[in-house]
Amino acid sequence: MNQQFASPTVRAKTARSSNVAEKPLALIRNIGISAHIDSGKTTLSERILFYAGRIHKIKEVKGEGATMDYMELEKERGITITSAATTVGWGEHEINLIDTPGHVDFTVEVERSLRVLDGAILVLCGVAGVQSQSITVDRQMKRYGVPRIAFINKLDRTGADPVSVVEGLETKLDLATVQLQIPMGLGDDHRGVIDLVTMEAVFFDGDNGEIVRRTAIPAEYQDIAASARRGMLDTLSLYDDELLALMLEDKPIPEELLHAIIRRSTLAQELTPVLMGSAYENKGVQLLLDAITRYLPSPLDREVFARDQDNGDAETLIAPDPDAPLVAMAFKLVDEPYGQLTYMRVYQGRIQRGERYFNTRTRKPQRFSRIVRMHANDRAEVDSAEAGDIVAVLGLECSSGDTFCGEGIDYVLESIHVADPVISLAVSPAKTADRDRFSKALSRFSREDPTFHVSSDPETGETIISGMGELHLDIYVERIRREYKVDVQVGQPRVSYREAPSREVAYNYKHKKQTGGSGQYAHVIGKLIPLPEDHDEGFEFESVVFGGRVPSEYIPSVEKGFRSMLAKGPLAGYEITGVKMLLEDGSSHDVDSSDMAFQICARDAFRQAFLESRPVLLEPIMKVEVETPSEFQGSITGDLSSRRGLIMNSESRGMLTVLTAEVPLASMFGYATIVRSLSQGKAGFTMEFLKYKRVPASIQEEIVAAAREREKEKKR
Repeated sequence: MNQQFASPTVRAKTARSSNVAEKPLALIRNIGISAHIDSGKTTLSERILFYAGRIHKIKEVKGEGATMDYMELEKERGITITSAATTVGWGEHEINLIDTPGHVDFTVEVERSLRVLDGAILVLCGVAGVQSQSITVDRQMKRYGVPRIAFINKLDRTGADPVSVVEGLETKLDLATVQLQIPMGLGDDHRGVIDLVTMEAVFFDGDNGEIVRRTAIPAEYQDIAASARRGMLDTLSLYDDELLALMLEDKPIPEELLHAIIRRSTLAQELTPVLMGSAYENKGVQLLLDAITRYLPSPLDREVFARDQDNGDAETLIAPDPDAPLVAMAFKLVDEPYGQLTYMRVYQGRIQRGERYFNTRTRKPQRFSRIVRMHANDRAEVDSAEAGDIVAVLGLECSSGDTFCGEGIDYVLESIHVADPVISLAVSPAKTADRDRFSKALSRFSREDPTFHVSSDPETGETIISGMGELHLDIYVERIRREYKVDVQVGQPRVSYREAPSREVAYNYKHKKQTGGSGQYAHVIGKLIPLPEDHDEGFEFESVVFGGRVPSEYIPSVEKGFRSMLAKGPLAGYEITGVKMLLEDGSSHDVDSSDMAFQICARDAFRQAFLESRPVLLEPIMKVEVETPSEFQGSITGDLSSRRGLIMNSESRGMLTVLTAEVPLASMFGYATIVRSLSQGKAGFTMEFLKYKRVPASIQEEIVAAAREREKEKKR
C-alpha cells in the first residue's frame, strides 16, 4: 500500500461507531509510540493515559508494571514485547494509541503497527540520543510514509543534552527538524520547558504534574529563548512565503500561522517537530498531546492506495468514507481460549456486527460476530466500526496482512515488510504427553508473529524454531512453559547461514528419458549469475528465449524447477541465495515435452551449475551497539575484535562510551553474560541484523565439516 497526503482542507465526514459519541474524522488520530529500548516510551504512554483520564493511577514500568505492558513477562522484565492499543480523548480529539516494543528482536510489532497508523511519536533518551533501534524505527516510519514528532525524554537525567540529540536527528536520521521548545534546566534542575510558539514558560504542578501553568519567561532564559525562537522562525520561513514576508517587514506573527505551517510541513514529511520533557517526572506530556492533535494527520490527511484485483491490479485510491464498501486490514493476531483476536484498521466503509465480509486472500467470506475496542488487555464491545477506526474482531480465521472487503470490490492492501529469521533452536517437549499442547503453542505463535518460524528437520524429525534473536526465541520458549504448562527442552542456538555462488557459470542441460510410450524431453541453456551480497532479492529468474525454442507455456515450469532447488544447498544443507538464473535458449519435443519434464531438467541444470559456481557460505552480520563506562572500553573493544568484530564507531555520551561494531552472529551467543562480566555489570548492548557476508575460507571449512559430520550421525 502506498500512502501519500491529501490537502488538510478536505471537508471532514462524520464516521464513528454507534457506541461512542460521533467524531468527525478530522478529529481522529491513529498514533504509534516508538523508540529504542529504555527511552521511556512506555512510561510516556502511561502518562498520556493518566492525563487523558483513561486511568486514575500511574503505574511504573519497574514497579507494578505499566498499564500497556499487560503480559506477565513484560511486567517481570520491564520491557514491551507486544504492541498494546487503547483509545484516549484529548480536548475534542480522539487518539487511538499503540505502544510498541523498543527491543529489536520484536521489531515486527513496530512494523505492523506503523503499517496501519497515520502518525508516530519517536521517543529519544535525552542522554543517549539517537540509538540503533531509533535508526531502525525511523527507517520503518519512512518506509510507510508516516509523519512523526520527536520527543526528547529523560531531561531529568544527569548528562541530558537535547542540543546533541537534535544534532543526532539531523545527522544520523537525515531529518530536517524544527525545535518548538527548549528546557528550563537539565538533570536535577529540570523545571519545565519554554514554548517557542507562544513564548511562555510552562511548568507542571500538582502531585503528578497534572496542572499546566503558563507564565512569562524567567529573566535568565529570555535571551536563549529569543535566540531559539529566531532559529525556529528561520526554519519555518523556508516553507512559507507569508511568514517570510512578515519577518522581513518585522510584523507580528500570529500563532495560528505558525501552527498551520508546522502542521503542513509535518504532514508533507518536510519537517519533524521536536518537543521535550521528562515523562517520569511528569513534565511536557500534555504539550505533546497538544502537538499530536495539532500537527499529526487524521485519516482524512492520508491517501491510501490498494490493488484492484478486478481491474488488473490497478492502483486504486481508498476513500475514508463510511458509506463506501468496506476495505480493512488485519494487522495483528492474538490467539485466545475462545478463538482468535484480530486487530483491524478500517480504511473505507464500515464493519457491522453479524455481517459477512470477503477475505481477498482466501477468497472466502467470514462473519464478524464480535467487535471490540481495546484498552491494553481490556476490551469494550461495539456494534460497528468505521473508516479511521482501529478495533479488534473475535473469532476470525485469517492471517496478518489479510485484506477484507465489502460487497462488489476485490482490493488488496500492501502487506507488512517481514525480515527473514537469523537464529534457530531445536526444541521439544520433555514429556511425550505434552506434545499436543506443545504443537498448539507453536502453531499459535507462528500465526501471531510472522518473524517466528516453525519447521521440522526432515531427517531427524526435530522441531526447529527460528526468529530474530536470542531474546525473541527465549520469550517464546518461556511463554510455552507458562501459558501451556509444557516443560521445553532447548538445543544449542544455530546460525541461519546461506549458500551462494561465487562466479558465473554457463549451463546447457538436456533431460531425455524413454521408457516405452511417451517419454520425457526438455532442454535448457543459459547462465547462473551471482547477485551482489546487498541485493534485496535472494533469487531472480529471467527468460530471454526468442522464437519459441522453449515454448512459452514451459517457461514457468523452468522457473519452478529452479526455485525448488533453493531450500537446501550442496555445501552444508543451508538455503541458497544470491542467484540469478538466466534462460537464453533450449529445445522441446512435440510429444515428449511436458511441465514435469522441464521442471526436472531445470532442477538438474541448477544442481550442476551451482556446484560449478564455487559456492560459498554467507553468515548473518549483526550491528552491535555497546554502551559502557569509559574505563571498560578497552576490554570490550578487545573482546569484540576477538569475535571477528569490526569496530565502526566510538563516541562519548557523558560518562559513557558507545561502541558500534559489525560482528558475526555466530560469535555473539551468550554475549549478554560476557559484556556484564567485562564491565562489572555496568555495560549493556543492543544487536540487530545488518547484512549477510561471506564467511572466511578457514571458518567455512569448519562449518561444512561439522554439517557433514551431522549428516553422518543422522544416517547411523
